[in-house]
Amino acid sequence: MAAPGGARRRPLLLLLFAGLVHGASAVFVVKNGDGTACIMANFSAAFLTSYATRSGPQNKSFELPAGAEVSNSSSCGKENASDSSLVISFGRGHTLTLTFTRNATHYRVQLMRFAYNLSDTDTFPNSSSTGVTTVQSVTDIKADVNKTYRCVSETQVHMGSAAVTLRDAAIEAYLSGSNFSREETRCEQDLPTPTAPPQPSPTPAPASPAVSRYNVSGTNGTCLLANMGLQLNVTYRTVDNKMVTREFNVNPNKTTFGGNCSATLATLELHSESLLLLVFQFAMNESSSRVFLQGVQLNLTLPDAKDRTFTATNSSLRALQATAGNSYKCNSEQRLQVTSTFSLNVFRVWVQAFRVDGDKFGPVEECQLDENSMLIPIAVGGALAGLVLIVLIAYLIGRKRSHAGYQTI
Repeated sequence: MAAPGGARRRPLLLLLFAGLVHGASAVFVVKNGDGTACIMANFSAAFLTSYATRSGPQNKSFELPAGAEVSNSSSCGKENASDSSLVISFGRGHTLTLTFTRNATHYRVQLMRFAYNLSDTDTFPNSSSTGVTTVQSVTDIKADVNKTYRCVSETQVHMGSAAVTLRDAAIEAYLSGSNFSREETRCEQDLPTPTAPPQPSPTPAPASPAVSRYNVSGTNGTCLLANMGLQLNVTYRTVDNKMVTREFNVNPNKTTFGGNCSATLATLELHSESLLLLVFQFAMNESSSRVFLQGVQLNLTLPDAKDRTFTATNSSLRALQATAGNSYKCNSEQRLQVTSTFSLNVFRVWVQAFRVDGDKFGPVEECQLDENSMLIPIAVGGALAGLVLIVLIAYLIGRKRSHAGYQTI
């Protein structure tokens, strides 16, 4: 392992020669055995630590002093290819270590380590501990190979009981020349805040779909009646690799339907040119005599999609519930979330499965949405009636007092 060279700090003229002027007055350099530089760093640093005293924890902040220098334990690594490190020593036994790694395109400060000596009573007065405490952390300091990492903004690295802040930093490892590279990789903090690109106007939602009547019959007569308008809400990736969410109305005039009946399952199937298949499966729980929409399956053709055939299925729903023999009705729009990429919007639904008497709906069970919408005008009406009553009472009281007249002395 090559040992670092003798001179550890160079004056600012070295940076001027490279055409780069950084705020600090000196540069830390690690050299190979042949005297060529493998690491150069120019920055100021501030340290914040917390340490224990007899009167409780104390915070201490201090700057990297002018007398800081490169330690002999610094290294260019094996054949100047990996595991290089810059060790800066200062004060009475304090060190700041930057360990570098690289691949074919980037190098980075893989680890930053700060060791501070609590026996230094000038820096840590009244410390209840002695000896060296070491903290460390990975960092996001990285740059392209043969480029200087440059960050004028503050870069703060938290390490447990301490934090190190680098300012106006220029750092380069695995140098190809004898000085900082002219090309730089700027830190994210220095880059201008990107302006959001103009967003395309959203595709206007289609108007509410037309309501149509559907029925399914079996050997024992009608097992399913449904009046409803249907709208498909699908999220998919387009051919230009964008995620979009769009709504499609089911047009009853271009849709055919069918289905089948069994003792505990009634199925409605819809077909059209683009709507390859839309299936509703209603089930009955015989123990509770509850009927509900159990499953929805969709096969849809999307001409602008990366995968032209969109499919979604869910057989564990429990929607549009009613007691067997009754019908479920909801004038409000309902959204049934089938999968994460497909929801079904149902408009003015009136449906009954099983125990259908002829071709007529049974007793109605209103949905909660309709009941809530009725409560609002009732509450508003009640509030207005109460207000009118209060005004009327106040008027009668005032009128009575005005007729009391003057009392005889």
